[in-house]
Amino acid sequence: MFELPVRRKGQVIAMKDDEPSEFLNPLETFGVDVRELRRTRRITLQALGKVTGYSPSYVCKVEKGVVHPSERFAVGCDKAFGTGVMLTRQRERALEGDHPSWFLPYVTYERKAARIFDYSTLYVMGLLQTPEYARASYRLTMPGTTTESIESKVAARMSRRELFTRTEPPPPKLWVVLHEACLRVRVGDSKVMAGQLGRLLEDGERPEVTLQLMPFDAVPAVATPFTLMAFESRPTLLYTEGPVAGRPQDAPKITAAAAEVYDQLRAEALGRRATSDRIWRMREEYRRE
Repeated sequence: MFELPVRRKGQVIAMKDDEPSEFLNPLETFGVDVRELRRTRRITLQALGKVTGYSPSYVCKVEKGVVHPSERFAVGCDKAFGTGVMLTRQRERALEGDHPSWFLPYVTYERKAARIFDYSTLYVMGLLQTPEYARASYRLTMPGTTTESIESKVAARMSRRELFTRTEPPPPKLWVVLHEACLRVRVGDSKVMAGQLGRLLEDGERPEVTLQLMPFDAVPAVATPFTLMAFESRPTLLYTEGPVAGRPQDAPKITAAAAEVYDQLRAEALGRRATSDRIWRMREEYRRE
């Protein structure tokens, strides 16, 4: 009989098809539902893979709860099974389950934003992180967390990068000012840092991304990180984080003041080409270590 790995108190155990579903996490529940819908409709792994644009192996991994399904896969399954947007929404809830409850509003706003302006002072913003960097940051900031939980959180963070590949609505315009400390604070080893800086170089070449570096020898207009998000049909939002939680604000006076500060940051930071050159040199330093 097919057995599904299930987490119970931080351990992985075998669970049979007919065991209680309360032991499944949201990711595993999504996989079970896809499997049951596929079997009910007598669709093979190969056939579902062809319809969704993925390999049978990928479909199998989703059904086992091993990988987070992509948005394209969930949409393809809804079309194949005739389930409207049921699985697409279930996937969104499953991914949100890997974020702290206070961070969920940010994830929702990020998906809907037309323009995002971010200022990071210590860590590279999550949307631009590599899996290795994200994994190392979780291990540093969440000691004692199980490997399974960290991997689930890493996958959820990486899923946010689907913003860059979606077609409708188009990807948001992303402007990021990174303080040089983000690239000097060692998250993981030199290999992880070299990989992260390489990702920044790649993302900086995207037409929808503008990346600027705030060098140590500049005095920034503000010392704390923040994010501004602009939308087509709602007021601009300011998002800031504290030691244990985050807070969105949309009062016009507050967001307008933050926008002025961001303009100053952009004026003080290096230009795109100078930023790219500095990041490239720093990446080479990590590579030589």
